[in-house]
Amino acid sequence: MLSETVTVPNGEGVLIGELTVPDTVFGVAIIAHGSDSSRHSPRDRAVADALQDAALGTLLIDLLTADEEAADWATGRHHCGIGLLTHRLIASVDWLAACTTDLPLGLFGASTGGAAALGAAAARPGIVDTVVCPDGRPDLAGDDVLGQVRAPVLLLAGGRDTEALRLTRQTANRLRPLNRLRVIPDATDLFQEPQALDEVAAVAARWFAGMGQTHL
Repeated sequence: MLSETVTVPNGEGVLIGELTVPDTVFGVAIIAHGSDSSRHSPRDRAVADALQDAALGTLLIDLLTADEEAADWATGRHHCGIGLLTHRLIASVDWLAACTTDLPLGLFGASTGGAAALGAAAARPGIVDTVVCPDGRPDLAGDDVLGQVRAPVLLLAGGRDTEALRLTRQTANRLRPLNRLRVIPDATDLFQEPQALDEVAAVAARWFAGMGQTHL
């Protein structure tokens, strides 16, 4: 298995990521949070492990620079909006697609990273094969962007997180028919229950393994 720290140019500097490619690989997925987490998140690493076990490569990417992360921690405010996160995820998609030209490519976007993932899918319809959005605010991508997404989308929400579930259902209604909403029973905000996160990781792995065509 290949595993290395990589730098991804984004036009304003570089983003730091961790690229892992199993010896046998059938596709690759970019795992990106919004402005409230990083590639060191135990949650994202658990998802990456599940995808790698399913013979999928992963790129865990920080959409903020080190200086921006430090500023956010100091001020308690996340100053990078959806537009900037989307721009940087698109740069990551272009970089990874150039490295893995013969492999399907998917996006896993949590928190505000879900909106960025949908924006990147809309901007790169011939490159992004599928998207998974667990929790968060995929609706923040906006109606114009949602209407342009051509890739199959899997939306995940906790059954006890009523507000996130409501917003996720609204997002599903605005997307084209190639989307599915999976509710994780008894899960709360951010799938904090260990068994809930395990289910999210397993469902995402199955979805990515079929790049949106898997029956769950």
